[in-house]
Amino acid sequence: MRHTLSLFLTLAVFWLLMSGHNTVLMLFLGTVSIIFVLYLVHKMDVVDHESQPMYLPFKLFGYFIWLFKELIIANMTVVKSIWLGNTSISPTLAKIKASQKTDMGKVIYANSITMTPGTVTVDLVEDCFMVHALFQENIDVLKAGEMDRRVSQLENEC
Repeated sequence: MRHTLSLFLTLAVFWLLMSGHNTVLMLFLGTVSIIFVLYLVHKMDVVDHESQPMYLPFKLFGYFIWLFKELIIANMTVVKSIWLGNTSISPTLAKIKASQKTDMGKVIYANSITMTPGTVTVDLVEDCFMVHALFQENIDVLKAGEMDRRVSQLENEC
């Protein structure tokens, strides 16, 4: 029930932010739409602790700040390599060990790798990601484990 309530509040806030309408009719129609969506997802049996991780929004903010800093650094590296030409890149494909225990943690880690310019998560086999990187240094940074540690910390604080 609390996951359904959390989903209702999330959808209501999202709808209010996106619609910009606050007349009685529009609020009523928005509420009816949200209740219909809740009915559908409840019938599909997809509302659970994985689909509505209520513990993440507060802890995720700190992680996003750190990830944003990493994105800026990676963007600068990719732009520098574009200016220097093809001789500056060293494409690499490597396996990266993931220490996350839940699917949510693995998804956050894989998406964080892919969001970082110059790296793409290609495959997941058990607890290892296959990662393609433009630079060997990107693989070395991932193997050092800072991102893995931060995602695991985010995952374990629930």
